[in-house]
Amino acid sequence: MPKGGNGSPYEEAMDALSSLITKRSRADKSNKGDRYELLFDYLKILDLEEPISQMKVIHVAGTKGKGSTCTFTESILRKCGFRTGLFTSPHLIDVRERFRLDGADICEEKFLAYFWWCFDRLKEKASDDIPMPTYFRFLALLAFKIFELEQVDVAILEVGLGGKYDATNVVEKPIVCGISSLGYDHMEILGNTLGAIAGEKAGIFKKGVPAFTVPQPEEAMHVLEEKASMLDIPLKVATPLDSNLLKGLHLGLHGDHQYLNAGLAISLCSTWLQKTGHLEFNYLEQTSVLPEQFIEGLTTATLQGRAQIVPDQFIDSENPGDLVFYLDGAHSPESMEACGKWFSLAIKEDPKQQLKSYNDQALDNSRASYESPHKNSTQILLFNCMSVRDPQLLLPRLMHTCASHGVHFKKALFVPNVSVYYKVGSTALPSSDPQVDISWQLTLQKLWESMIHGEKGDAKSTEVTSDEGSNSDAEKQVKNCENSAVFSSLPLAINWLRDNVQHNQSVRYQVLVTGSLHLVGDVLRLVKK
Repeated sequence: MPKGGNGSPYEEAMDALSSLITKRSRADKSNKGDRYELLFDYLKILDLEEPISQMKVIHVAGTKGKGSTCTFTESILRKCGFRTGLFTSPHLIDVRERFRLDGADICEEKFLAYFWWCFDRLKEKASDDIPMPTYFRFLALLAFKIFELEQVDVAILEVGLGGKYDATNVVEKPIVCGISSLGYDHMEILGNTLGAIAGEKAGIFKKGVPAFTVPQPEEAMHVLEEKASMLDIPLKVATPLDSNLLKGLHLGLHGDHQYLNAGLAISLCSTWLQKTGHLEFNYLEQTSVLPEQFIEGLTTATLQGRAQIVPDQFIDSENPGDLVFYLDGAHSPESMEACGKWFSLAIKEDPKQQLKSYNDQALDNSRASYESPHKNSTQILLFNCMSVRDPQLLLPRLMHTCASHGVHFKKALFVPNVSVYYKVGSTALPSSDPQVDISWQLTLQKLWESMIHGEKGDAKSTEVTSDEGSNSDAEKQVKNCENSAVFSSLPLAINWLRDNVQHNQSVRYQVLVTGSLHLVGDVLRLVKK
């Protein structure tokens, strides 16, 4: 139970949740398995064994597109009239985003009731043999309890990391499983080859449970087929969605790669409907007609931080459309390419139409937002990635994809994430730390400059304050090069962008934010009302 301190009840819950975050490095090899059997003790303590065995689960793993696939799947089944529960990760702004009931984040009141019921019961039973669960495990257990007590018709679970040892994999008899596109990510934990990664993801396959995937690289597909064969289940490859089946409408999630995810979602939903006896919606093979509920679900699906366009809503300007953020949480080489392609095409759309299509009430009263379509546009990159990832696989892929579409960034800005990995919060941003370590951002900057200048090593570097020369100590942390800058905090970078808009009113700034979903979430907190 909350202790009744000075913080709000929600902040107290976030403090309790933060206490479960292990300080261990993501790359620590001892993460493997990590006493997986403890999860079954937790299920007993929380009275979840029977409820989970009764849940009608759709389980999805993958490197890229698993969140989008789950989002499409939830939206389709909700439009078919079912009560849906969706568990995804990570969250961008508020941890409640991970638990969606009928397409909406769980409300604070219900979240707190379920949170403390689970936390207190686990705390009461905690011992040396059965310690408190770690952060993600607790969230997965909480999701199961929420879905049990909210009596959802279908529980859609996105694997957090890998598959075999993921906390969501305690489900022994899902209705159907899916594996989205595989690629190189989390190699420090899952292995260095596509085959090894595929083997981890295939850990969600269960005997007698239908499984679907999308077209995969040969090495990965071979392993998936082998694992499926060992369990005596047919592995079917879902056909990418034919856009003509949408009757002139567009997918709710943007980018060509989403047709793969939509195709997988259609297969998962059709199989779920068939296996649960709802044959009135049956659609197992793509014909010339998709059920209306499927079309509605696919075209109204929304997912924050993926191919999302948000004009800065706090800028002091007559034209909020002069500073527009294009946000995509891409963080693998393949998704970088998809992100670059989406951004390059999106910025060429008519700004008037683009901003009108941005579905936010805050802009409805601002006619000025739409009245500057003839300004020159400047593209800026705002980037960070986790240090366990290889930026040499990410940044060149992004730069070359954009360049092939005629898009060249005037400047790249590198910032540390505001969110800290050992603290969960909903709205509070940690204050800017003047002693923040920006060595990783300087490494990213060096790579960017070398990509532009070649290996000549002629990038001229000068220590500067922001363009307007503020005297604050934090401003002096900025390291400026010809084509890039490092800022010691994200708010400083956002302020630099806003200052540039004020001083260059003939220019529209189009900012691509990518490399990290944490960064995307931090930017959304600062620019969205």
